[in-house]
Amino acid sequence: MCKVAVVTTGFFDGVHLGHRHVLETVVSLARERGEEAVVVTFWPHPRTVLQQDARDFRILSTLEEKKRLLADAGIDRVEILPFTREFAALKADGYLQLLADRYGASLVVMGYDNRIGSDRRSAEEMRDLPIIRIVGEYHPDESISSTRIRNLLIQGNVERANAMLGYPYSLHGAVVAGNRMGRTIGFPTANMQLYEPLKLVPGNGVYAVEAEVLGRSYIGMCNIGTRPTVGGTVRTIETHILDFDEEIYGLPMTVRFRERIRDERKFPSLDALREQLLVDNSKIIAIFAKKS
Repeated sequence: MCKVAVVTTGFFDGVHLGHRHVLETVVSLARERGEEAVVVTFWPHPRTVLQQDARDFRILSTLEEKKRLLADAGIDRVEILPFTREFAALKADGYLQLLADRYGASLVVMGYDNRIGSDRRSAEEMRDLPIIRIVGEYHPDESISSTRIRNLLIQGNVERANAMLGYPYSLHGAVVAGNRMGRTIGFPTANMQLYEPLKLVPGNGVYAVEAEVLGRSYIGMCNIGTRPTVGGTVRTIETHILDFDEEIYGLPMTVRFRERIRDERKFPSLDALREQLLVDNSKIIAIFAKKS
């Protein structure tokens, strides 16, 4: 038998600052009422199941990242509902009943722009139901959304995306072998293969990053792109870790994006590329010196 709970529901991709406002209300109300603070979320993303632009759609947070971010926000329990076509057909009234029966919901907190059920009922349309509590008001010029953050990341605007997320956007994966060309010009790189292939990768370019590996955090320079100077055609994620020279192939690494330095571009020679990387390296050191 589930404990009585204040519940909110949604995909919560990225668990950004807009989500945080709803989560704070859930936690506050749960503490006042002596109940659990619960998030009922879904996996996989509805757009992938319903084939809504599924080929190009990418997520901001993996399932494990989302669970951790929700726990960090004070949520007591995270429940994962498998999102299927059958579940997608459930109407709002039926879904509210499910939240009460299966998860002990005594109160359901919804953001102003939340819609639930196959009939897409909004919080405003259900305002008169005693089980519903609405959070926030609609301010189109100020609204934060997962879609806006995805678009910013695709543009390479990681600073603005981070401001909306409330934390640095990151990628997590295993270090895999590359062509080792970077080592020949004094800039060895760790190539990353993502653990979650549907995780959104920021737009091509060179970024100031923090690289976490072997339990420690380092300053890094990350290039996302096809490496046109050496005739590359496959998109890669390569990170040069400053003041680091250890064997890490096969090990997990996290890259946290801080600032975009420049576009990726083709240089006339490896020497010209090396000269630019020296400039980039100095910029990144200055960026982190300013942030510390």
